[in-house]
Amino acid sequence: MAETVTTDILIVGAGPIGLYGAYCAGFRGLRTVLVDALPQCGGQITALYPEKEIRDIAAVPGTRGRDVVTALKDQADAFDPAYLLGRQAVDLTHTPDGRPQVTLSDGTAVDAGAVVLTAGIGTFTPRTLPAGEEFLGRGLSYFVPDPAEHADRDVLVVGGGDSAVDWALALHPIARSVTLVHRRGTFRAHAASVRELHERGVDIVTNAQVETLAGDDLLRQAHLKVDGEEARVLKVDAVVAALGFISDLGPLADWGVELERRTIVVDTRMRTTVDRVYAAGDVTAYPGKVRLMSVGFGEVATAVNNAAVALDPALSLFPGHSTESA
Repeated sequence: MAETVTTDILIVGAGPIGLYGAYCAGFRGLRTVLVDALPQCGGQITALYPEKEIRDIAAVPGTRGRDVVTALKDQADAFDPAYLLGRQAVDLTHTPDGRPQVTLSDGTAVDAGAVVLTAGIGTFTPRTLPAGEEFLGRGLSYFVPDPAEHADRDVLVVGGGDSAVDWALALHPIARSVTLVHRRGTFRAHAASVRELHERGVDIVTNAQVETLAGDDLLRQAHLKVDGEEARVLKVDAVVAALGFISDLGPLADWGVELERRTIVVDTRMRTTVDRVYAAGDVTAYPGKVRLMSVGFGEVATAVNNAAVALDPALSLFPGHSTESA
């Protein structure tokens, strides 16, 4: 028979916002379970840019993504939440007394007092590079979990958004060479980051596309088509195609919550349109929404504390300050 886990708060999504939500719930003495389809905590940060500096958290001028995740998990672990990782939240039903019950992809059922959705952009798959897909894993990749793997390599980064520019900047000090190719003349990335590219002397080729990749057992060359110029052939050991990702809410979209495009509509208490189901972070939508991690931290604190009162109306919404209980 499938296992049933009983908890006060179920958090779907073990990224930074979910981890902070586990701390908030634990601080109130609530039992907490975190579920994530990924096999590790950290969400997009761990999967896509663990070495990137995170700079939009108050009082943290700049810290590697992996270190931010470690600190958040340490903070949550002080209250012993349970982690059910590598399992997707699939179905939602309610018991006769109104408690949400979520079935996971492995058959586990989680019976919770309330559910908080912190699923970020949902499941994400990279936009593929049309040329040279056969070199995936043999020189072509879509993200860089460990920049050190590119030490002393000739690296070509493809894209014009923040991820492409960030990877070019991160790899420039350790790679033999870094070239950034973008199909347009202007970048979507932050202006300050683009300026830093020029200041560091990163090779930039604009109005260009990768036409083909070539090599033997490993990638050796990238053939570029440049507007108004002859084709270029670059010697490369690695191509990082940072072309963005396609996101999908997956089964959450069928839970009956009101959706706005690929996000979940919430009210000022971070409640969804489904009873005892809350949401916080990038997955949410409301007028004036700002998608920053720092905003998500406040949202999940609001969600968890309102959920706590929903479970026990005798509780105060304000949880008190951590300094008062230290």
